[in-house]
Amino acid sequence: MFRPYNFGPGPAQLPDVVLNKASKELFDWNNSGMSPMELGHRGSDFKKIIEKCLANASELLNLPSTHRLLFMQGGARAQNAIIPMNLLNERRLCDFVVTGYWSEQTAREALKYGITNISASSEGEFVSIPSTSSWLVNKKTSYIHICSNETVHGVEFFEWPNLTSIERENIPLVVDMSSNILSKRMDFTKIGLAYASAQKNIGPAGLTLVIVNEELLQDRSNRGLGICPTVFDYRNLIKTNSLYNTPPTFSIYVAGLMFEWLKEKGGVDEIEKINLEKSKLVYETLDSSDFYQTFVSVKFRSRVNIPFFLPNKQLYNFFIEGAKKRGLINLKGHSAVGGLRANLYNSMPIEGVKELVNWLKEFEINYG
Repeated sequence: MFRPYNFGPGPAQLPDVVLNKASKELFDWNNSGMSPMELGHRGSDFKKIIEKCLANASELLNLPSTHRLLFMQGGARAQNAIIPMNLLNERRLCDFVVTGYWSEQTAREALKYGITNISASSEGEFVSIPSTSSWLVNKKTSYIHICSNETVHGVEFFEWPNLTSIERENIPLVVDMSSNILSKRMDFTKIGLAYASAQKNIGPAGLTLVIVNEELLQDRSNRGLGICPTVFDYRNLIKTNSLYNTPPTFSIYVAGLMFEWLKEKGGVDEIEKINLEKSKLVYETLDSSDFYQTFVSVKFRSRVNIPFFLPNKQLYNFFIEGAKKRGLINLKGHSAVGGLRANLYNSMPIEGVKELVNWLKEFEINYG
């Protein structure tokens, strides 16, 4: 069966080996006579799956002992509400650095639960990240939120902000890392809470990872809103090993297969090298051309999501249709910015990127 190269923003394509294993085990997991989708979430069989999944993910992420990994539902959008309900202090104040579409959406959602302060913003073009020295962060804020990689605008943090330099080192850093988690090595010792929807680098849609420093949750009287539903209270998830209510069991099972696949590839350090090579191939092609346009400052260009544009709006359909005929699909840009976008998640093989580069060169020859 022909499998196209899926450059979509998510759900992303999954490795063939993962799909094949899931297919083989679909009717009978580990000689249980049941599908992974049928296993009771409180039974011993699923307990083996989730415990191995948690262990492998924690190892790949190199999580410190201070942090707990939780599996939740609802995607990153749900966390935009769940986080303030769990972390807002008595002042109900939270700070945001807005560097693109998703950090902007996050700040907007938090307004429903507290008072938001935009510490810094690159609004208007969203092609860079404001220098940390320019951030105006409240001293009494509950947390400061950033998006480590803007999926829509293609802007990425390559190092965490030095909050000590602005005398805000005691304020927890909250990070939406939905589109670049596990794509490179990250230091979680500097993070209070991180979250990521699964459908890009982790597995199928329906699962969300939350990584939280337990110290943030120790004093219930100091943090959290009484309106927070019990199923969304991080403390309940920690106490029950993410089993307070029925979790997305099949998505967790497939995520476990993805973690095994990533370990077999050599882990995060190795996949980071591959991802760097993939993005380099695309950027070098775009930069060598006067035909294609990219607007993100080189210093902040995402290795994961690469938006680019053509000189003529009438050419977009020709590009997308021609790409589809060559087995290159879902290259259309987000509706908020238009244009085209290549999403290079972990499961995108370098062969697919090379095919895209060939099409970029061919298209320029034909239409440039």
